[in-house]
Amino acid sequence: MTGLWTRWWQQAPEPGAAARWLVLDVESSGLDPTHDRLLAIAAVAVQVGEGAPRIVLADSFEAVLAQPHETAAPDKANILVHGIGVAAQGRGDDPAAVLERFEAFVGAAPLVGFHVAFDRTLIDRAMHAVLGRRLAVPWLDLAELAPVLHPVPGAHALDDWLQACGIPCLQRHQAAADTLATAELLLRLLPAARAEGARDLRGLQRLAARRRWLP
Repeated sequence: MTGLWTRWWQQAPEPGAAARWLVLDVESSGLDPTHDRLLAIAAVAVQVGEGAPRIVLADSFEAVLAQPHETAAPDKANILVHGIGVAAQGRGDDPAAVLERFEAFVGAAPLVGFHVAFDRTLIDRAMHAVLGRRLAVPWLDLAELAPVLHPVPGAHALDDWLQACGIPCLQRHQAAADTLATAELLLRLLPAARAEGARDLRGLQRLAARRRWLP
């Protein structure tokens, strides 16, 4: 399979193809991205422009955002999910500084995730609130791409595809671990995308758009 990946990605990229993609995941104070707060961001680069696609651990980002003091009791159930306790949230970095660093880290790279509408809404809200702007980069949702390229009956969550592909995750609902597992899933999907004729981000986005037609 490595040989297939090498043959595919050593072809000349189509116009506009990106060599550096970023897989990301976020943690939040709740399940409503339109109202809850962004707690943490993690991202890791996937190099797809030269040779076989690979995860570049040295090109990564991880940060916890300091949260405003609240008189209301913390959501203990939510903390049990992501593990970012009240003390850790208090020790987080200044949100404006985190988001400026993240913006610089992203640059023009496309962002890849699983159910990216959630991540994108949280990041856009946070950036607009503290920086007055949003990221202007393309996004790819593996939750839409995976069912097209690797159908798993009854699968909806990231766990379903990780299990189907035999991809371990060191700690679910921990942003950095989820990011790495999602990046592994992206690598597993790329050969099937090649078989469908998709050689760049736009091609993968077109494949993902087929999701709306699946039963």
